Amino acid sequence: MTTSDTKLSMKLLIDSEAGKVLFAEAEKDCVDFLFHILSLPVGTVIRLLKEKGMNGCLPNLYDSVENLNDTYIQSNQGKDILLKPNSSVGISSVPFLLLNDVPTTEKTFYGGSNGSCCYTSDNGCYVRDDYCSYVCDDPSARCPRCQNLLTKRLTYVARPTVDGAAGTAARGFVKEVVTYMVMDDLVVKPMSTISSITLINKFNVKDVGVLREEVVDFGMEEALELLKASFELKAVLTSVFMSRVKGEK
Repeated sequence: MTTSDTKLSMKLLIDSEAGKVLFAEAEKDCVDFLFHILSLPVGTVIRLLKEKGMNGCLPNLYDSVENLNDTYIQSNQGKDILLKPNSSVGISSVPFLLLNDVPTTEKTFYGGSNGSCCYTSDNGCYVRDDYCSYVCDDPSARCPRCQNLLTKRLTYVARPTVDGAAGTAARGFVKEVVTYMVMDDLVVKPMSTISSITLINKFNVKDVGVLREEVVDFGMEEALELLKASFELKAVLTSVFMSRVKGEK
């Protein structure tokens, strides 16, 4: 399944009288997506949201880099370092992971191509190591000791986490052992019957008859709306889903 046709779902508990979402029941995949937002670099967030009317001045910084002539950029740099930055977090199988545009489970580094490192030490002695211990993510970089180019490709693959029970690589970030509760302001916690009752009391719901459940499906477009709302609002689920729920009635 590609990113464009991925669909997630969550069950909303709605106060129909107040016109707001109290909280949602969500499975692992939804929670993995929400937590994945924390790993998105600022440049990626701006690129995704600036066409949706993102507030503040950061879109101006993004446009400034995008419009800057290459004449003014260092020869060893590229615009994509800022415009399409890599996430440093390697979490596999996260829904809408391609929001990032780049794979996060594999990185490429470069080391000494001739295998040895010959140089003059600080005390003037000639030294020869059997291998060059320096690595870099740029093949045009040079070893600071022998000044040879670091052009030998070295591929780093993130160590898979292991599910002790199943003995297989675990998917995503959270476990599937429980259903999760997602609050309107995106507070996430494991769900329980007691916590649900406590929350209903906290919201001061006098008549449980005004409460109703609605299952909503969302894809890439709604994922971007959730991302945008999370930077601007406290009532994120209400903002994104209430109009859709009303429209389906």
